[in-house]
Amino acid sequence: MTPSKRLRLPHLQMWQKILLAMLLGIAVGHFFGATAKLLQPLGDVFMSLIRMCVVPVVFVSLVCGLTSLTDLAAMRRIAWKSMAIYMLSMMVMAALAIATASYFQVGDGFGLTAAKADIGAPVSLKDQLLSAVPSNPFKSFAEGALLPTIVFAALFGVAINLTGERGAAVRGFFDSMSAVVFQLVNMALKFAPAGVFGLMAYVTADRGFAVIGRLSALAAVNYAVMIFFMLGLCTVSLLLFRLNPLPFLRKAIPVQLFAYSSSSTAATLPMNLENTQERLGVDPQVARFVLPLGSTINMAGMPVYLGTAAVFASNAYGIGLSLMQMVTLVLTSTLASMATGGVPGTALVLMSLVLSSVGLPLKVIALIAAVDRLLDMCSTSANVTGNAAAAVLVAKSEGVLDEECYNRV
Repeated sequence: MTPSKRLRLPHLQMWQKILLAMLLGIAVGHFFGATAKLLQPLGDVFMSLIRMCVVPVVFVSLVCGLTSLTDLAAMRRIAWKSMAIYMLSMMVMAALAIATASYFQVGDGFGLTAAKADIGAPVSLKDQLLSAVPSNPFKSFAEGALLPTIVFAALFGVAINLTGERGAAVRGFFDSMSAVVFQLVNMALKFAPAGVFGLMAYVTADRGFAVIGRLSALAAVNYAVMIFFMLGLCTVSLLLFRLNPLPFLRKAIPVQLFAYSSSSTAATLPMNLENTQERLGVDPQVARFVLPLGSTINMAGMPVYLGTAAVFASNAYGIGLSLMQMVTLVLTSTLASMATGGVPGTALVLMSLVLSSVGLPLKVIALIAAVDRLLDMCSTSANVTGNAAAAVLVAKSEGVLDEECYNRV
């Protein structure tokens, strides 16, 4: 057989490799059971590589985004627009999730009982605000605390701008650093298919499909509301800004798949940044500000998770919720979601704050933990979709969206 006639394997794009790895991981985890748990180190190594890049990407991207916005008025507009979109979307999702879960009576019939309902003490607003201001930024870097890192990066970027010409060398340094950091990210992402394969094999072997049985209503409502957000709400938002939603929905798929498999909004940030700038045509100045900010405070899927979990707990224990308590749930779910930091596993921690705010027992968290990973995966996909949509909308409103690139197939 001549070289020209040799069978050539099709060239797969990264998202196709990740999807294939995810499906293979599920199959291996299902059929090989406990043996598949031996593949967990592949996922652990991959997540370590991604976490290694998260803080540098967030810090450098936000500083570069701010230093590129020499027009302080434009910077203020972009910041307010981003915050408005993030807060509105999270509150709408929380309200929709609570209403849907209440309508379908999620958790009803479990018949759980509690003594005097173990209520945890909620974190005070004062403590939450103080934790956002880093007393030692290098400690925040070392601990991977993203909210203090973002605050420091924002102040640092504004300081460079205010310094004027004397800060030009520092500005140039961060521009060069940005190229280096993203090259590092590209190196780490080469391991993505193997890492996703190991993660999905372990999760399927550890949890299986049967675990959804008793908690199927909770999982179904979560997935339905989050999918509605990604397909419905994002579509409506784009149409309101006179944008065709189909290119966005199609180009978001690779990022959504990566987010679904990694369960980390922060880990997906590098891929989301590249996709938003290169494929959706968002100006880098906007993308580098909106997305790092969103990776910490915009968790569109998290209020859905927390809101439905609270309704599940109330029905499981037979504790009715008043209208005022539901309003409290919307607010606490939204505010708690802003403190997640974009890393997997934080929902169960924040759930105690949300449940405590309306006097619900905390022991139900152990029950919900059985499907935490499955809910967290879809929640992360919703998070990154909301971040990308916000970047597109802000860029469009500022007149810096490359619509030819956005609409290009």
